[in-house]
Amino acid sequence: MAKKRLLKGTGLTLALGMFVIAAGAAAPPTHVKVPPPAQKEAPASAGRTVVEIPGGGSGGVRFDDLQYSSVLGKVLLPAGKTGDLDLVAPDTLAVTPISGFSTGSTGKHRWGEGTTSADEGAGFLFASDRTSRTVKVIDPASRKIVASAPVASGPDYVRFVAPTREIWVTEPGAEQIEIFRLPEGPAPVPVHEAVISVPGGPESLVIDAQRGLAYTNLWKDETLAIDLHKRTIVSRWPNGCEGSRGLALDAADGWLFVGCAEGGASVLDLANGGKVLDRLKAGEGVDIIAYDPALRHLYVPGARSATLSILGVSATGKLSLLGIFPTEKGCHGVAAVGGKAFVPDPRGGRLLVIADPYPPAK
Repeated sequence: MAKKRLLKGTGLTLALGMFVIAAGAAAPPTHVKVPPPAQKEAPASAGRTVVEIPGGGSGGVRFDDLQYSSVLGKVLLPAGKTGDLDLVAPDTLAVTPISGFSTGSTGKHRWGEGTTSADEGAGFLFASDRTSRTVKVIDPASRKIVASAPVASGPDYVRFVAPTREIWVTEPGAEQIEIFRLPEGPAPVPVHEAVISVPGGPESLVIDAQRGLAYTNLWKDETLAIDLHKRTIVSRWPNGCEGSRGLALDAADGWLFVGCAEGGASVLDLANGGKVLDRLKAGEGVDIIAYDPALRHLYVPGARSATLSILGVSATGKLSLLGIFPTEKGCHGVAAVGGKAFVPDPRGGRLLVIADPYPPAK
């Protein structure tokens, strides 16, 4: 079990807690700069817990993509140069490392490379290894890497596509998504099947099995829908972001959330041609975002502003700012489950767990 402790006396210039936007404020139109909302001090119960990551230390860790696995009941935390894919229990915050990934660096990033994205499906875990340029298959029961396959270019996001039993890997350097078929068996070696060309991208990747689509971004103001079976781009939607970054999906309501690098997020209506329903400015340096459908809360970290903004999503897809919590500079990822937001701190090599004090949005 990893060490954990409550963060006390950090000396942060921002007081720990939440800030609330004045009630009744109208949602900002696309491309309009929004002034900071009115704010008030958070309740004393607001807080965060710091989870030390094995091998993190003070040297920093190349954290990037992370997700919650409902099948395993764990947060999947690829921990870069440590050589581990960490499984974090949301309730106890115990950390179980799965080792065997690269610990070296390609020299491009200060904190090394290793594994930076993971997903689960078909009884396995799948994870990138940027240093060795491979996608690896892990048996979660034995916590062992059981198979590996080379990728054509530097891997970014790794996602499993259940309807087709495929692994999709985004490769921004080559502007493509590489597709691997997953054979049957206890140690299936992924087999290269195809590539999808995505000029100007791809950034982020979300699988919508219900609609038979995958979603990814171009780097500027456009989100793409890709047919999972035909492997072709079938729709292109302006998303209102100067810089398009992370994606999150509410499959039941048909809303796709896009993180905007300049700050905040947009809501796209999948039932109406990807129309922008709303956009709200929050934080600066936004990248990866996460959504909790049980609460209707969208979590938006700002790497430059060192904040985590929690947005409420109404029954009609409108956004409201519920609160802003301090994080650390460079915190650009998040996963969410059970009223907690899990925010990796790359510079500190640790995981910040922020309690969400707000009731479900209506």
